[in-house]
Amino acid sequence: MPGYATDWETLSEKYISWLRFEKNLSANTVESYTHDLELLRHYMNSCGSLLPSEVESAHIEGLMSEVYDKGLDTASQARLLSGLKSFFNFLKLEGIVETSPVEFVDAPKKGRKLPDVLSVQEIDAIISSIDLSSPQGHRNKAMIETMYSCGLRVSELISLKLGDLFLDEGFIRVTGKGDKQRLVPLSATARKNIEIWLEQRRHMKPDPKSADIVFLNRNGRKLTRAMIFTIVKNGAEAAGIRKEVSPHTFRHSFATHLLEGGASIRQVQELLGHESILTTEIYTHLDRTHLRETIEKHHPLG
Repeated sequence: MPGYATDWETLSEKYISWLRFEKNLSANTVESYTHDLELLRHYMNSCGSLLPSEVESAHIEGLMSEVYDKGLDTASQARLLSGLKSFFNFLKLEGIVETSPVEFVDAPKKGRKLPDVLSVQEIDAIISSIDLSSPQGHRNKAMIETMYSCGLRVSELISLKLGDLFLDEGFIRVTGKGDKQRLVPLSATARKNIEIWLEQRRHMKPDPKSADIVFLNRNGRKLTRAMIFTIVKNGAEAAGIRKEVSPHTFRHSFATHLLEGGASIRQVQELLGHESILTTEIYTHLDRTHLRETIEKHHPLG
């Protein structure tokens, strides 16, 4: 660890000097990066006055959600993320941090809007379109049911282990970002389909490295992210759904349907495994849309 102080004030001064004299950046760029750093510093103060070395990916995601809610356009969001990457690259060079918390935060897409949300009927249509004449069909059905029932990320789905299934109790244990674990209730339908798949799985010979993985490919190995995307895309096409559907669409649909059904934002945060409530609050935009449509349809002055 460096011999100098590692507080925001000290590191900010050293970072600005590094930008000016080591990177030889223009005055305008230095000013922009300084502004980015001040945004992060202010946000971290609201999280409990944490030091730069204590910033985690969840904090970066929370800040990005906050500026999105304030109406910052896509280009400015991307530039902010670039500025934060620059700061943490500096901290890595100085030995303050080993890894950058910005590394696994996705750059904002066009409009930074949520992907299309599927209705319950559309999800049923996708599941009904699956060909169950092969073991892989039963696997795919169980996977989609589990993604939607539990709001899983792709990485969480493909890493699900046999030891994480508590089917009699109606729960699964999910290992999310940062290896943080949470228990998520499992619907009766998802449970039934997992049990059907497990019966099919017993006739397979898993690769030793994947022996405890729930969902396997034809060769008994752990599925890849790309394979899950392909399965979901094919299912949506077979069901005649023209929306942009990805595995994450089921996670978004899960959160949206819970909010529309009356669940609190805190409950949804816990189920999704979000460390910061600000990350979850993006779904309240969809919830407000639902409420607006409800008023327009049912209120006499709607």
